[in-house]
Amino acid sequence: MADPVIFAFVLLFLLQAKHLFADFYLQTPRMLMDRGRYVHFGRLQHAGLHAVGSLVAMVLMGVPVVWALVVAVLEWIVHFHIDWGKGRWSDHTGHGPEQAGYWRAFGVDQALHQWTYLVMVWAVLP
Repeated sequence: MADPVIFAFVLLFLLQAKHLFADFYLQTPRMLMDRGRYVHFGRLQHAGLHAVGSLVAMVLMGVPVVWALVVAVLEWIVHFHIDWGKGRWSDHTGHGPEQAGYWRAFGVDQALHQWTYLVMVWAVLP
């Protein structure tokens, strides 16, 4: 894809669609429990699911496989830590879905993930 603006919009769309499915449809109970613990196999799986989806999206867009793999691994690390931070915060505050603090933390978490996608798109622009 020659036009970098179209490339950026299409890749961002693919990353956001991937995010929708990985965060809201494909999470297992194992991925959702004990989110505040640092060593957490479910969160490793969840972040890995995101990284694989991003890798597929980038390769579909023509990003060289090695560079797409590097960016996907970095996303895996960042995603893992964003979710761990939210889990720690949630454990600390004890907020539930009926409280505004829960939704603020959820919003910050989602914004950080979307900002990660902006950096990823910038990093792989042709």
